[in-house]
Amino acid sequence: MPNLTLTQDPAADELLGRDPLALLLGMLFDQQFPMERAFAGPRLLADRMGVDTLSAAAIAEADPERMTAWFQGPPAIHRYPGSMAGRAQAVCRLLVERYDGRAEALWADAPDGRDLVKRIGELPGFGAQKTKILVALLGKQYGVTPPGWREAAGEYGEDGSRRSVADITGPESLADVRRAKQEKKQAAKAAAGS
Repeated sequence: MPNLTLTQDPAADELLGRDPLALLLGMLFDQQFPMERAFAGPRLLADRMGVDTLSAAAIAEADPERMTAWFQGPPAIHRYPGSMAGRAQAVCRLLVERYDGRAEALWADAPDGRDLVKRIGELPGFGAQKTKILVALLGKQYGVTPPGWREAAGEYGEDGSRRSVADITGPESLADVRRAKQEKKQAAKAAAGS
């Protein structure tokens, strides 16, 4: 079991390390929301559902209003609780339909990095960048290393990089990643302004 430190909250990180669905949902929630809070969201969801491990089938079948209420909190699991609750259910429905409800089945038998990118990219809410970051996170910290995974992850797969959640191994690397993201945003703003 990976020893993750993505949230800097031991209970949330422990769930991410032992529950592949929690990791997948944390990645889903990492959008227009602080990274640590996004990845702590699965722990909040599990607590509110009264479970120790998340179930794709239970989330897929949950009443949408109840899901939204769980996401609203307080504290909210995401900045946009209604839409993110729906997206989480859509991801879990796809997992139930194609992967017997098992998030780890997405990557367990992926023959190579390109196939892994294809599989993850088919999930609702997973665009190209989020998909590459998850491939890097799986490879760097979860032990999922099919041939060509680094190339498939692009710049996020580079050894020693500090670009994304895939590179967070503690408070120092978290600060490095946060700084790199801020620099990237500033460079994009400067380019748009010129």
